[in-house]
Amino acid sequence: MCKKRVGAELRGHRSCCRVTRGSRKSQLPPRACCGCLVSDSLRHFPSTKWMRPWPLRESCVEMASKAVYAHHDPMLKKRDDFEDILEERRSSSDLRYALRCYAPVLYKDVTPCSADLLKGAVLQSEHVGFVVQQVSKETGGSVDAVRAEAAAILEEMAHRLQLSTIRFFAFALSKVFKTLFRSICVNEEGIQRLQQAVQEQPVVLLPSHRSYMDFLLMSYILYTYDLPLPVIAAGMDFMGMKIVGEMLRMSGAFFIRRSFGGDKLYWAVFSEYVRTMLKKGLAPIEFFLEGTRSRTAKSLTPKLGLLNIVMDPFLKGEVFDISLVPVSISYERTLEEALYARELLGVPKPKESTSGLFKARKILGEDYGSIHVYFGPPVSVRSVAEGRVDRSRFNLLPRHIPRKPSEEVQGFVTDVAYRLVRAQEDNMVLQPWVLLAALLLQNQPQGLSLDRLTAEAVWLRDLSRQYGAFLHWPDHTPPAAVVRSSLSLHRGLLRIREQRVTLAHDPNSGAEDALLSRAVVVLSCASYRNQLLHVFLRPALLAAALCASASSRRQDVFSSFSFLRNLFSNEFVLCPGAAVQDFEEACYLLMKTGALCESQQDVLAAEGGARTLSFLCSLLEPFVQGYQVVCRFLCEEASEPLTEKGFVPAVRKFVIRRLLSGELRHVEVLSSDLQKNCLAALLRLGAVTLLKGAGGSGLKVNTVMVNSLEDALGGNLPTQKAARAHL
Repeated sequence: MCKKRVGAELRGHRSCCRVTRGSRKSQLPPRACCGCLVSDSLRHFPSTKWMRPWPLRESCVEMASKAVYAHHDPMLKKRDDFEDILEERRSSSDLRYALRCYAPVLYKDVTPCSADLLKGAVLQSEHVGFVVQQVSKETGGSVDAVRAEAAAILEEMAHRLQLSTIRFFAFALSKVFKTLFRSICVNEEGIQRLQQAVQEQPVVLLPSHRSYMDFLLMSYILYTYDLPLPVIAAGMDFMGMKIVGEMLRMSGAFFIRRSFGGDKLYWAVFSEYVRTMLKKGLAPIEFFLEGTRSRTAKSLTPKLGLLNIVMDPFLKGEVFDISLVPVSISYERTLEEALYARELLGVPKPKESTSGLFKARKILGEDYGSIHVYFGPPVSVRSVAEGRVDRSRFNLLPRHIPRKPSEEVQGFVTDVAYRLVRAQEDNMVLQPWVLLAALLLQNQPQGLSLDRLTAEAVWLRDLSRQYGAFLHWPDHTPPAAVVRSSLSLHRGLLRIREQRVTLAHDPNSGAEDALLSRAVVVLSCASYRNQLLHVFLRPALLAAALCASASSRRQDVFSSFSFLRNLFSNEFVLCPGAAVQDFEEACYLLMKTGALCESQQDVLAAEGGARTLSFLCSLLEPFVQGYQVVCRFLCEEASEPLTEKGFVPAVRKFVIRRLLSGELRHVEVLSSDLQKNCLAALLRLGAVTLLKGAGGSGLKVNTVMVNSLEDALGGNLPTQKAARAHL
């Protein structure tokens, strides 16, 4: 049974905190087209085939068996119940909670190890000793001097977990969380699975990373449920915060540099420190697989360095198994929404400091809604490695000698990393505002009437559930009340006048200032809309490919789909080599919702599917236009030498001019994240080359190829013969 929580639906009301997945038996409303949601945002570009009318077919051929795609069906997922851990905090003493008996069950009754003993074990390890000798020979320094340097690195890095500091944070965070949030909901089944896992094998916690609050929230939850507190990989930025940095260290944080470069000694000390904690099972290790916070709320391409390190003890037979636990943290309203938007517009990121922390206390007067934290099923490294990695070869080599991972191991780690990110995405709990933000962004600047917005939100709610979204929508509350509650929580981003909802804007500023002010609002809304992208991404790519493909033949549509998927693989997390699986999944979902008809040879839009397909295409429009305008910039304005560092500011100026002149519609194109992702894609595809020089990295543009890519995004997608062999 699920437990009651505070403020799930409307502030001040109690409700059952049950979050529905696609397994709800909900039906789509009648699919009669009520007007195309697709705008003419690409009308200023040469090619207009992107938004050409859908090919319709009166009757569908027999659909493929659902069994063929059963492993892709998100509606088969089970849903967990959630418990609001703040409910008890609101009715009992925070001091008693902080000082309560804390006796977590440890891994195989392991003996607790002090921070000094742990550091001693690291410095005395064969691995660090070997690298010390190696560095001494390479640099000509004495062994003692290099060993002292290694000790200094470890002293700077290591945590000093102390229960007294944890108790202080438990008390302080209880006060802060009760002020900021209506509820913090945790899936109890996930906690039970984690309790079992920590007793049986070393555990690695892999939370999503959308806020500064994430790692504090994780420790708070584990303390609440009497689980071992994690040791957390944190950036050096936090160590520079006076007092707070040391308190974070004493609450389990260990600090690492953002980049190691070619520093062998630092890498050796760091990797051995992590491996030692893992092998001894002293505490769960926690790090963010994405490496940094996502400013856009989209998942980021996973970083493999730390994941390689934590898998190493298993691959070398030093532990029997390791449990990797993906954790999805979903915020109804993000604390840093405006800060992130300004960073995407080029405003420098504020330096982490204690004074900045105290200045941020003004947020305590705000309402940030609810948080949902979903602990996913532990992934056994032993199980996923079976048949994938030959571990016997590690027995033939000395284990303490550092070696670069083989292609086999690197491919395995990459596959696991993408699988874990997909698990994080699938377990993200989506609030109604996510749907409203998507609809408002597609209908700006005119907005929508409140009644129309509610009707569209209900339609999108049902479609999202059909696609397997993990959606929190209070079913026993009238839809109009749900919409009003969400609009109230995010009232700083919108205006409601005469029952019409529009995004907020400042009409009294100058043209460029007004544009940038509007961009802050649009990018803030986009960060919520982006939480929905993983649900619709693959069907949206297929909808766009079907619209732009030269024909409706299955092979041609797949080629167009593969082109778009490859181009946007820096923008979205798409598993390498899984184009066919993604295509099949997209076909299945669109057919299931009546938007697509498929035969052995053809893929066609169904007669009643125009509304769904139009929405999906509109979802991708900002990204398509963003990549188009970057290509246009490189062809028109990059004739002079352009440095990698100067790329984003130059593109921003180019985009601002065209937004002010009305040539572009989507303000999201100003996002530095989108511009950097586009450049990364062009570098990967060879359309732009990076030239290293004394004055920095320069960019060499292949204008013919860049023009071709811009035309392809306009609708003239190439037919890739090589792709046909996969079908």
